[in-house]
Amino acid sequence: MQFSRGPWTVRETNLRYKNDWVEVNQDKVVRSDGHATEFSLVRLKPGVSVLAIDDDQTVYLTREYRYAIEQESLEVVSGAIDNEEIPEDAAKRELTEELGIVAGELVDLGLVNPLTSQLHAPARLFLARNLTFREPQQDAGELIEMVKMDLTEAVQLVMNSVITHAPSSVLILKASQWLKGL
Repeated sequence: MQFSRGPWTVRETNLRYKNDWVEVNQDKVVRSDGHATEFSLVRLKPGVSVLAIDDDQTVYLTREYRYAIEQESLEVVSGAIDNEEIPEDAAKRELTEELGIVAGELVDLGLVNPLTSQLHAPARLFLARNLTFREPQQDAGELIEMVKMDLTEAVQLVMNSVITHAPSSVLILKASQWLKGL
């Protein structure tokens, strides 16, 4: 079955892989310039990213080994939205599971699409405030370390490419600007 996707025509879609988290399709397409080619599309489960911040501008980040980049990564709390879950509930759940932080207030700072050419992986961004702390409930395979620092230091780490996780970088910069407007 042939259909349009924006200015492109999709002639055929072939599912190459699918599990609970990711779907990979290889499409036969005709681009807007009339050139016929194949195009791969990876769809990830939608997710959330959450930056927890105290009244004194201390932020709470995670440090965790990331298999895909073969190194530890400094990031905000991030995770998938479970089936039928709304983004706000996913953000609260992930924050509590990973760092043991309960947010009294969540501020929605918008959406980010980390890599738009071949990856569909939308992430809703939240700033968590009015924090309380308890024991984290990390999954058995998670080895997450809490990292505390001042927001200005986190911004500098984004600018110096120490923090490279795209949703984390966008969220830290957006939160910094949003807080300046208060």
